[in-house]
Amino acid sequence: MDEIRIASFVVIVATLVTILQFMLEVYAPPEINDALGIFIPLIVVNCILFARIEAFASKNKVLPSIVDAVGMGLGFTVGLTTIGIIREFFGTGSIFGIELLRDSTSHMLIMVMAPGAFFTLGAIVMIRNYVAEKRKRG
Repeated sequence: MDEIRIASFVVIVATLVTILQFMLEVYAPPEINDALGIFIPLIVVNCILFARIEAFASKNKVLPSIVDAVGMGLGFTVGLTTIGIIREFFGTGSIFGIELLRDSTSHMLIMVMAPGAFFTLGAIVMIRNYVAEKRKRG
């Protein structure tokens, strides 16, 4: 039963957040919907993080749970920042707004769109697996 608890929690929260986002698009003034923008879907990401932390904390003592929570938070921060930097560089030619590539023909529009995050994550996992396999073989 514990195996499906986190998955169920995330699915329920994602469903409720999606319904909320649709309701905001229909009933809220456009200014409010524009201001909230990406922050509404980020609730789901936070729930995934909290569910993982809660699952660890429910089976361990306080100090290891605190260390795990800080590590998970920093890990998600580094992961999301890395994905964002890669997407921004390939999508706009800049990093943190500092223009590195002036030639606009080298930019990949898909990287600034939602699928760009999936492509970036897939590339990172592919590179990580390649390096791990190379180390394993010697």
